[in-house]
Order: sequence, then C-alpha cells, then structure tokens
Amino acid sequence: MKKIVIVGCGNVGMSYAYAMVINGVAIDELVLIDINKEKADGEACDLSHAMSYAPKNFKIYAGDYSDCEDATIVCICAGRNQNVGESRTDLINKNKVVFEDIIGQINKTGFNGIYLVATNPLDVMTDITFRLSQFPSNRVIGSGTTLDSARLRYLVGQKIGISPKSIHGYVIGEHGDSEFIPWNNVMIGLDRADKFLTKEQMEEISNEVCNSAYEIIAKKGNTSYGIGMSLLKITNAILDNQNTIVSVSAYNKLHDCYFSIPSIVNKNGVEKTLYITLTPDDENRLENSITKIKSDKSKL
Repeated sequence: MKKIVIVGCGNVGMSYAYAMVINGVAIDELVLIDINKEKADGEACDLSHAMSYAPKNFKIYAGDYSDCEDATIVCICAGRNQNVGESRTDLINKNKVVFEDIIGQINKTGFNGIYLVATNPLDVMTDITFRLSQFPSNRVIGSGTTLDSARLRYLVGQKIGISPKSIHGYVIGEHGDSEFIPWNNVMIGLDRADKFLTKEQMEEISNEVCNSAYEIIAKKGNTSYGIGMSLLKITNAILDNQNTIVSVSAYNKLHDCYFSIPSIVNKNGVEKTLYITLTPDDENRLENSITKIKSDKSKL
C-alpha cells in the first residue's frame, strides 16, 4: 500500500494535495494532518468529492500522527507564512519550534519512509528534519529549487516562443536569494541558451526567477500552485522509481548542509547527486550560496 501524509493544510499543502488528485498519483491513501483538525477534515471531504472525476481513485481522510507509521512519504508543509517584506530566512527560528513538535511526534510512530520538506527557509528546514529524524540523508529531501527551475524554463520559453518542456536547465544553490542559474548548462533542444538569448536577456530572466516569490506574495499573499506541482514531480519520481533528475535540496557531506543540485530521485529518495560542470564564476556563486545557507544554520 502506498500512502502519503501531508502535515500542514495551508495553501502549499492543499495545492499539492489537489495536484495529486487531478493528476491521478499512484497512491492508495492520502492523509491530511493540521493543527486545525476541522480544517483538515473539511479539506479531506472537499477533495474526496472530486474523486468521481479524477483519473484515479484513492482514499482521502483527515488523520493524526499515528497515520505516519506506514506512510511512503510524509510531506511537511506546516510552518509560519512568509509575509510581505519578509525574507525566507526570517522564518528560521519560528519554524524550528514547529518542526521540533512535528518530527518528535512522527518519530514516535516508527515512520520509515521518505521525508519531503516544503517549508521555508527550505534548505535549513530540510537540514533540521534530517537531524531531528536521524534518518539517512537520502531519505530526507527538500523541494529545493525544483520550483525555481520550473520558473526558469517557463520564462525562457516565453522569451523565445518555445515550449518549456523543450528547455533543460536548473537553478542551483539555496532556495532563496543566493540561488543562481548556471547558464552554461541551460539547453534549448540540443543548443546552448546563449544561441537564443543575449546576456541582457539572461540577466533579466535570472532576476525574475529569483524575485518571483516576492512578487507573487506581494500580489496574492502566498505562492502555492507552482510548489504544489513541483512536489508532485518529486513524489512521482519516488513512487514510480523513475530515476528522474530533479533539482531537489539534498545533503552534501563535504559541506555538511543541504542545498539544491540536480539529483537522481527514485524509490530510495536521492539516489545520487550530479555535479555539473561549472564556470569559475558559477563555482564561486555556488560556494557563496552554500556559505549563506551555513550562515543561516548558525542562527539556530
């Protein structure tokens, strides 16, 4: 039996849940846990009513932490919201307290699946999950720059009039202000991006990718649909043992922290990280991004 548990029924958690319903994810049960139990029950009921028109039928219900015992994936979306004018790193200590309670309760159940983390600041919260759970690092994954990479592909596609599905590239480093695009590795079909884009256009896209979350939050108060689909992408890679390359936040033993790098994801979680060839400037950017994440960790 394949079961997914979502902890946190806010905008992100429910966008993820809805993405699973409308795309017919290959599970048997979806369990919703929230500090507001009535909300979790209402969300489960509402989603269940969509099953008649969904591609696949599975059971959806509000549960509690005991349901984590036999879960395949526990996805943590709980935490304080990022308010207008607030950076992701402003949330560190607020969300650490939340995670200590959540993971402490999950640990008691004997859960032995894969943790998928979506709460900001993403890399630090994934690291906290790794240390509190005492799981092998490959089974604690952050959504990382999966969403940022989707934004990159969308924006490039819009700029040159080509489907984002034919654009291959990744945002790497922190899921935050120090993230960056190694343009040398962005491919459009079989050609490098610099055959289609000027340096000015690439700089414009880089800025828009990095600032997208702030702009969306300023306009609608949260980001949800993009991250919901990004979590689905990672989930399918795990459930279907796809060996898909995704830019998740994965543990790096050398640096003793989590950051995003293209990684092979399958039923074991992160099977392998792929160290792409970087220019000297990009190597410096990655080092600076890692330094930023480690600096944020030191604030705990």
